Amino acid sequence: MPKTHKPTTPSQRSYIKPSQDQLTKNKAKAPKKLLKAKRRTNGRNSLGRITVRHRGGGHKRKYRLIDFKRQKDDIQATVKAIEYDPNRSAFIALLHYADGEKSYIIAPKNLTAGDKVMSGKEAPIKPGCSKELKDMPLGSTVHAVEMYPGRGAALIRSAGTSAQYVAKNNGYATIKMPSGEIRLVRENCRATFGTVSNSENNLKSDGKAGRSRWRGIRPTVRGTVMNPVDHPHGGGEGKNKGNIPQSPTGVLSKGFRTRSKRKSNKMIVKDRRKK
Repeated sequence: MPKTHKPTTPSQRSYIKPSQDQLTKNKAKAPKKLLKAKRRTNGRNSLGRITVRHRGGGHKRKYRLIDFKRQKDDIQATVKAIEYDPNRSAFIALLHYADGEKSYIIAPKNLTAGDKVMSGKEAPIKPGCSKELKDMPLGSTVHAVEMYPGRGAALIRSAGTSAQYVAKNNGYATIKMPSGEIRLVRENCRATFGTVSNSENNLKSDGKAGRSRWRGIRPTVRGTVMNPVDHPHGGGEGKNKGNIPQSPTGVLSKGFRTRSKRKSNKMIVKDRRKK
């Protein structure tokens, strides 16, 4: 259950925090080899111009190097700790392999410190274990799915998400995505059993503007209250509803598809919008 607070201040009244019962208490410090300096861009491109608005400030972070490839086959690993990661919505798990190596993975739901996980053909069917899709039973609930063999997990990595392994045919596996889209993935791509942890993440409420600033999110100003020089919705006498909904650069923001036309749709069996 998400955690609520006594309304001792106005911000505490509406502050809802996702449950962190899965996290390991009194854990040791993260291994230095798995931490990396995280440089901030504040939404700017290489020319220093703002390309993503409402970014800047926030608490300093270190990036945790996550093993998305899971290529240490048939070597058992022990889950040392389940940790919070400031760079993603899901929790992460610190693994200690039998050969002495350490790595982080995306933590699935119900994985706890002390559990054993493995990757490869001989891996058991339980949360946290990774295999190629051709070695998995049909109907499995999976996450951290590769799009191309050996490139590492690219799909289904955010908190509380999972996909259904529906079918396999002619070297391809059929996956039902969290969005409802049904797509094909090569059957020698890897996936991990289970649902991603921190499923209550979508129930959180910051309670105050300051908590957004700690995360590096700056205030958002509506286009209708700007001047015409600043936004297509700006200007006019009194309150205006604005014209066609669009971004400051004129990109339509409701119903306009932004997917690149150069991308192929041949792997998509059923579009997420179709009933």
